[in-house]
Amino acid sequence: MSGKLHNRRGTAGGDEEAELARLIAANAEALPDPGEEAFGACFDRFAGARVVLLGEATHGTREFYRARAAITRRLIERHGFSIVALEADWPDAAQLDRWVRNRPPAPGDGAEAPFTRFPTWMWRNAEMRDFVGWLQAWNRGQPPARRAAIRGLDIYSLGSSIGSVLGYLDASDPEAAKTARRRYGCLTPWQQSPEDYGRAVLMGAQDPCEEAAVKQLGALLDERLRQMAVDGEELFDARQNARVVRSAEQYYRIMYRSSTESWNLRDRHMFETLRALVEHGGPDAKAVVWAHNSHIGNAAATAMGWEGQFNIGELCRTAFGEEAALIGFGTDRGTAAAAHDWGGEMEVMRVRPVRRDSHEALFRAGAPPRSLTPLAGPRAGELRDALATPRLERAIGVIYRPETELRSHYFDAVLPEQFDAFVWFEETTHVTPLAEPGTRRELETYPFGI
Repeated sequence: MSGKLHNRRGTAGGDEEAELARLIAANAEALPDPGEEAFGACFDRFAGARVVLLGEATHGTREFYRARAAITRRLIERHGFSIVALEADWPDAAQLDRWVRNRPPAPGDGAEAPFTRFPTWMWRNAEMRDFVGWLQAWNRGQPPARRAAIRGLDIYSLGSSIGSVLGYLDASDPEAAKTARRRYGCLTPWQQSPEDYGRAVLMGAQDPCEEAAVKQLGALLDERLRQMAVDGEELFDARQNARVVRSAEQYYRIMYRSSTESWNLRDRHMFETLRALVEHGGPDAKAVVWAHNSHIGNAAATAMGWEGQFNIGELCRTAFGEEAALIGFGTDRGTAAAAHDWGGEMEVMRVRPVRRDSHEALFRAGAPPRSLTPLAGPRAGELRDALATPRLERAIGVIYRPETELRSHYFDAVLPEQFDAFVWFEETTHVTPLAEPGTRRELETYPFGI
């Protein structure tokens, strides 16, 4: 993520920083290790929400995954949450979902292992394996209607989603499959490199394929109305894949034109997918979202929003109001799994201590090394008022460039308007990546091969 600095940011002197650290110390609650049951219990206060959004300050930090797993486990076991929505592609998560809910594989499952597109370590890691192993075991003891699902929210799976739509239609309506192949014929040459499709459209070497993608989605929506009572789960999956194709076509077509427009399209797609999941789950469905802080915090309280971008968190705040809980995560130093460039090799990288003029520096000075700080509600009023001036916040995605950290990874934010609570791990370690499928023998468990 590229950092964006904004001129609303103020600077605090030593006395003011000390007072802010004192207020954080008065409000922060020490947390046990995420492996202890008491850790998840500390988040019972958010159980009344319809959607609980759990962030991360990097895409490669072990403690963030373990914490989200512990919180999610508690919300599923004790509070009836039934959807885990990941910042991941729909077809990859769908394979995982069929496994964790003990449902039969779909045609084509296993032909390509899920989560093998860069960045593989983001979901193909030991911490994620442990969570989905628990979820699969939990679901075995539940009736089908109460089993918790894992779903993907993201937009990048153009080729896989086309394949999933065609696979569904081949099995259910071969004539409709022929029509779909004709419609998707405009996009199929670009499935392996959709970014080249966007460049070709920009240069005038390729006509846009939007009309065909929209028509195919419309056909599946019509079919949903006719057949949902018969095969709702399979049709729901196909419909979502058709939505991905439509959104991905737009995304790759505009990505070279406007970073703000492409960001907004992606986050709107992820939010609309989340809303569709909650609606599909029925009136009592409740969801947990795992995504980066930059997606789940309220963008309107950050430099992103001040420059025209919105995100899932802001849209959830508008749609769900107080029934959305936005929980950010932060760290000072340690190691993280990341790459220097997109498509590069994963490295275990040393994360530098945060800047002194950042929100995280205040938590380093005042909060227990592992803690939860509420930022909403009447008890947090004094702290909210004190943190009302924008300060720097750090965001590390799958790319980390410590040599340009200020420009590449910091942006301005008003923390108590961005999040309802902040989880702090002062020192963190990297996730444990799993071997690529077939590179070494591991425990043979579908669908990870882990």
